[in-house]
Amino acid sequence: MKRLALSDSIKEVSDEQLVSRARLGDDDAFAEIVGRHSARVFQVASKFFRQRNQVEDIAQEVFLKAYRQLGSFEGRGSFEGWLTRIATNTCLNELRRDKRHPELTVADVTEDEAVWLERQVTGSMTEPSRSVEDTLIASDLADKLLAELPPDDRLVLTLVDGQELSTKEVAETTGWSESKVKVKAFRARRKMRSALEKLMKTKSPNP
Repeated sequence: MKRLALSDSIKEVSDEQLVSRARLGDDDAFAEIVGRHSARVFQVASKFFRQRNQVEDIAQEVFLKAYRQLGSFEGRGSFEGWLTRIATNTCLNELRRDKRHPELTVADVTEDEAVWLERQVTGSMTEPSRSVEDTLIASDLADKLLAELPPDDRLVLTLVDGQELSTKEVAETTGWSESKVKVKAFRARRKMRSALEKLMKTKSPNP
């Protein structure tokens, strides 16, 4: 069959056109899909996993699934949205296969994170020069706490707080009702706060 000519005007070819060609076996068209959307798939996977090799494995699996499921793309929404849902579900399934990590303890916290916790406990977070550093440290600590949550809790917080999706968008991505998304997000945030408070108590100064 005649392949799609990948010329300088390829950016003018829509995702829908590429999908149509890829369905007919045009490998060049699917290669363009991969190139066009790899950054988005890596972005999604990186929200769930920290190791580069795991992110790459997930991305490969996502595009393999997308290739096999091209026939189910009906064009009602954007192709990127369709692919994002596949990526999110792939990550969630991988999280569910993973064994649960043991409870996070102070031994798992870095020295900088321990200092951040100490300042939280003592109320000494007043140094302006540390604001950016504190934000980065808090973000790393949040990632560790997030990793301890059950898969569904981690998923909803990643989508709502990490990717800043609306309740409606999360519902469309997960297949949950909007009310279920709100309840899960509320409960997951409560678990995060509880885990952080437990860590902070271990760093509290002795009376």
